[in-house]
Amino acid sequence: MNTILANLTIQVNEKIYVKNPETSPLGKKIIEQGIILIDEIGFDNFTFKKLGEKIGSNESSIYRYFENKHKLLVYLSSWYWSWMEYKLLFATTNITDPVEKLNNAITIVTEKVTDDTNTAHINEAILNNIIIAEFTKTFQTKEIDQENKEGFFLIYKRVINRIVAIVNEVNPSYPFAKSLVSTIVEGSLHQHFLKEHLKTITDCNESITTTQFYLNLIKNVLR
Repeated sequence: MNTILANLTIQVNEKIYVKNPETSPLGKKIIEQGIILIDEIGFDNFTFKKLGEKIGSNESSIYRYFENKHKLLVYLSSWYWSWMEYKLLFATTNITDPVEKLNNAITIVTEKVTDDTNTAHINEAILNNIIIAEFTKTFQTKEIDQENKEGFFLIYKRVINRIVAIVNEVNPSYPFAKSLVSTIVEGSLHQHFLKEHLKTITDCNESITTTQFYLNLIKNVLR
């Protein structure tokens, strides 16, 4: 899988950016260091001025790639879910047993992410930290309906619906497949957050993983 992923180009909706950051060394540096800075100080404290200082470039140069920091965060989340979709496809392709396929899919979207060395300028482990802490900020905005119409969240929805299709294979009579899968995908981010910051209200810890919880949940729900 690593060899194939190394040759893949992650596609992100072109309406999200002004200039595709993947097309230049500066653009890739904005993405690489933007991920690191957001993880370090949080999205609320993040500014293009601070990023410009970090990369040794003018703030205005960043605006040539992204209209604002919200669009940068949407770009990062879109990139993440596109990368996750590739992992999901490779983990479920050519598997005939629907239960095994579903278990693989749930594992992919709930496990703690490690860095993929095939993408040199993006540390997926750090990006995963951002998705866990900041992902809801991409769509809990007044602009959500318009941005949804423009396809900003198409990749994320596609990941959800790929797993929904597998749930329907496992139990075609289960009436809440979409709600179940969206709850698992977003809930897993929340459980990872609780595990790190509010440990007394989650059972997930060093010995019980978020993935174990959701595999147990889906097994009991779909039996």
